[in-house]
Amino acid sequence: MKKRNAIITLIVLAILIGGFGYMTIFGVGAEKTGSARDIKLGLDLAGGVSITYQAVGEEKPSSTDMSDTIEKLKKRVENYSTESQVYQEGDDRINIEIPGVTDANAILEELGKPGSLYFIKHLGPDGSENYALTGYKENGKPDYELSKSIEELTADGSIVCSGSDVKTAEAGGQKDNMGNTEYVVALTLNESGTQKFADATTEAVATHDTIMIYYDGDDVSVPAVNAAIVDGNAVITGMNSFEEAEQLASTIRIGGLKVELEELRSNVVGAQLGSEAIAKSLVAGAIGLGIVIVFMICVYFIPGLAASLALMLYTVLMMVCLDLFDITLTLPGIAGIILSIGMAVDANVITFARIREEIATGKTVKSAMQIGYQKALSAIIDGNVTTLIAGVVLLIFGSGSIKGFAQTLILGIVLSMITALFVTKYIMQALFALGIQNEKWYGKAKDRKDIDFLGKKHIFIAISVAVILAGFVGMAFHGAKGEHTLNFSLEFLGGTSSNVTFNEDMSLADIDSKVVPYIEKITGDGNVQSTKVAGTNEVIFKTRSLTVSEREEFNKVMEEQFGVAEENIQAETISATIGKEMKKDAVISIIVAIVLMLLYIWVRFKDLRFGASSVICLMHDVLVVLAFYAIARVSVGSSFIACMLTLVGYSINATIVIFDRIREALKSLRKNDDLQAVVNKCVNQTLSRSIFTSLTTFIMVAVLYINGVSSIKEFALPLMIGIICGAYSSVCIASALWYILRTKIVKKES
Repeated sequence: MKKRNAIITLIVLAILIGGFGYMTIFGVGAEKTGSARDIKLGLDLAGGVSITYQAVGEEKPSSTDMSDTIEKLKKRVENYSTESQVYQEGDDRINIEIPGVTDANAILEELGKPGSLYFIKHLGPDGSENYALTGYKENGKPDYELSKSIEELTADGSIVCSGSDVKTAEAGGQKDNMGNTEYVVALTLNESGTQKFADATTEAVATHDTIMIYYDGDDVSVPAVNAAIVDGNAVITGMNSFEEAEQLASTIRIGGLKVELEELRSNVVGAQLGSEAIAKSLVAGAIGLGIVIVFMICVYFIPGLAASLALMLYTVLMMVCLDLFDITLTLPGIAGIILSIGMAVDANVITFARIREEIATGKTVKSAMQIGYQKALSAIIDGNVTTLIAGVVLLIFGSGSIKGFAQTLILGIVLSMITALFVTKYIMQALFALGIQNEKWYGKAKDRKDIDFLGKKHIFIAISVAVILAGFVGMAFHGAKGEHTLNFSLEFLGGTSSNVTFNEDMSLADIDSKVVPYIEKITGDGNVQSTKVAGTNEVIFKTRSLTVSEREEFNKVMEEQFGVAEENIQAETISATIGKEMKKDAVISIIVAIVLMLLYIWVRFKDLRFGASSVICLMHDVLVVLAFYAIARVSVGSSFIACMLTLVGYSINATIVIFDRIREALKSLRKNDDLQAVVNKCVNQTLSRSIFTSLTTFIMVAVLYINGVSSIKEFALPLMIGIICGAYSSVCIASALWYILRTKIVKKES
């Protein structure tokens, strides 16, 4: 690179960092596009709208019907945000919490009252029509009016089926006879609905009639019946846009609820983690990033400076993209960003280690940079692709906070690869072209005595087995005492929601610092969610289920410490926010991700033993962290899922780097070479990378732990254990497992 081009490169970099930094702080245009302040935040970070519905009718609905209704409502509100929460309150109420919005009335109007939906047939031109055209609505659609009540229509058999007969309703597109795309709603009916619909559509075809879809006092669609539908799969056409089709599909889905609901109350609520948690997390992130930058420069000199500048560009790009791609940021999402920062540093560390090795062999700095990037490329690609596979699978199969984690992880991986492989490289070349060419500024690998990791493999494996068994023993011990095997939080088990109306308007910071510690003392649990109802003195505290004595103690503290009258304290039992579907989605997505990663490693390394060792190592890390949760009794909530997902992505990447070295060494392996010595050398060659990458990621999380509130600490502490475990397993377990599979269990290759 010429000096002129080097100067232009650095100027362009400064403009990009400055420009995207400006966008992050101030935004661009009237809508402030790209501003960090416009990033959508989840309920845990920013709050949103809380709506409480109550079941209609004198008889209380069954627990099965309530559970089914909750699952269907979850699908409905995911249109607003994947981070929305739906859970049961008491016996007959359902709470919906949607993040990132402040207009409860607008949400209520768009969401609609979850009432009953019916499919009503038209009886033809004999004077006994069930509905008639009365005009047109504002959108130009025909407006129909029922001539009979629902009761009368039910009695005379005019109602074909109800919303409860619909299994699924999805918006989509298909090609018409002219090859144009038309927007449709695809319906799938259950077994009873299929037969009813078959009979009704057969009759409607014969009489050239329509079937009205009637919901909440209005017609939502009156499609003509072109053919008898006997297989339970129907398609509604005539929509002008995908949005219109999605709105109709959503209405049909919510009309299929088994329980009819009416709005009881709606509020705008504050962040569950509180403003203090957000502020401290931001400060911790900035401090952690600063420490990582200083560390990189001190250890790697000029390459470290180049990596730090690229990391700054990565950070501002990440903030801008979160807004541009409309991603909702939550605590699990922050975990994804932390992981991607660690992986951005990791790609640089792998490359810098290669450059130092080449310089040590006598190569010039310029040649060493070129060869170093070439040799590091496969490890960087394989490590990032395996993690990317996990992210994509979690995005496709996951739900709720799992999707939020996957979105930030995927975005972070793509940006980190771009900055590490291209931006850092061009900065280094530019600095070299400007005259910084002495090898002392780039470092030289030093000869060190190899540590015999494989010679101690039985000790390492024994330690791991002992820790994992200790975890299972701990879970069994608590199970025998009649307790839960893990310290499940209110997200998994449900709990108690206490509404307290204080005598003064307390800020979230005061609530977190003055009130929450008293509640944590009562519950012995740091997982206390406090949300403030906007415009009132009311605060909602969600905790694990409180016993009668704990509720009495809670009321006593509120009265004695804050002067709250007992009538201003209301407590209700609430259901889990992490339902069966979310648990199932998490398990399925992780299993699918592991299988796909195994297949990818098998194909790339042309040896199933590499893939098997990687997956066993990954499961080892998950079980060790699970043991920590069991023994330390750390609260298991939504952050538990984030922690485990982070660990899956982080652990596999570290293992791949070592396996890449082994794969490279095997290409030049001679028949008489000592395989154990070769593998040991590969582990030692990547040791500094394993330590430094783990250290930089650990620093980010440790600062978050030191500076965070109790709820953040309960997330950061297991993650730190996972980072340490990931480094340990990659160095001490992964290569040992591969060596055992190659030499002991699987027949030696000739």
